[in-house]
Amino acid sequence: MYPPHHQGGYELVWRAAVVDLRAHGHEVTVLTTDHREPGVPDGDEPDVHRTLRWYWHDHDWPALGLRERARLERHNAAALTAVLERARPDVVAWWSMGGMSLSLLDAVRRRGLPAVAFVHDDWILYAPRRDLWLATPGPLRRLAGVPLARDLGPAAEWVFVSEHTRDRALHHGAWTLARTAIAHSGIDPRFLDPAPERPWEGRLLVVGRLDERKGADVAVTALAALPDATLTVAGDGDADYARRLRETAAAAGVADRVRLLGPVARRDLPALYAAHDATVFPVRWEEPWGLVPLESMGVGRPVVATARGGAAEYLRDGVNALVVPPDDPDAVAEAVGRLAADPALRGRLRTAGAATAAAHTHERFHEQVRAAISRAGRG
Repeated sequence: MYPPHHQGGYELVWRAAVVDLRAHGHEVTVLTTDHREPGVPDGDEPDVHRTLRWYWHDHDWPALGLRERARLERHNAAALTAVLERARPDVVAWWSMGGMSLSLLDAVRRRGLPAVAFVHDDWILYAPRRDLWLATPGPLRRLAGVPLARDLGPAAEWVFVSEHTRDRALHHGAWTLARTAIAHSGIDPRFLDPAPERPWEGRLLVVGRLDERKGADVAVTALAALPDATLTVAGDGDADYARRLRETAAAAGVADRVRLLGPVARRDLPALYAAHDATVFPVRWEEPWGLVPLESMGVGRPVVATARGGAAEYLRDGVNALVVPPDDPDAVAEAVGRLAADPALRGRLRTAGAATAAAHTHERFHEQVRAAISRAGRG
């Protein structure tokens, strides 16, 4: 999908890159799915074609018969052909292909078009193994007129958001990736204006999608050992998980100190970080990158975080953050207690965090995106 329709940060990163490319003189055509978020208009951005069909339904893989698969693949092949013939691109850039027709990548390869793929999640691991068209018998694929090679690694240069994501793809992926690079996603300038220091009041913040992998429940449980602290959880997502967060808070006796804020517009996030004393990033899963700690650092608020996945590449315990093990509410509470008791520690984390945030900006990421596209164009 493509904004204004989005379900997370990936799509917003994609659109920001498109805006930057256009600002630097590139003509950009976007081909995306026909998925719409309820009640959200498409907007009036030019050259955005919402014509592809998704295999996914609510991030689930529905059972599709052979005819349904063939119909979807032929539709997507025709949609791609129409856009390629209209736009006649010099370079094709792939973003998230989770739940999409991998045959689209193969079609671009067969046309001999230069391509670059930007990988910000694990779709490159699961998509080749779960692709329903690849699981369809070869004779039917040929009969449908939509071929699909098993190894699409040679089809593009692969630009990963982190070393962690690249290592996983190289060691556990199904494709041969001969050409790879790293382009760390960055924060926009709104998060690079540190707010004034504030007296410690124990106001804690968790920002992120309501999802068990994000670990907001760990912060809720930690609150039981922090009698003077409050917690705000900002984000939407799984309603069942939100219910369980409330139950966890009630069971821990902290329901009156936990506020589930719901979704917050990105333009309002800097002020939200600034209104709190520290940000907790208690993720369980190996997140491909992780912008929340960088945003908090940029606004001048210390971070208590698990160093999982890509975030481990910039989090330094005692230098720019306090790092805790995953699934450890006691460690979170202890780290918050250290922050509360030590203004000098907060000051050191603030200074080093600001430097870390300044090294990971939208501008730097967009430079790397433009460089990758230029490399692809030169062949």
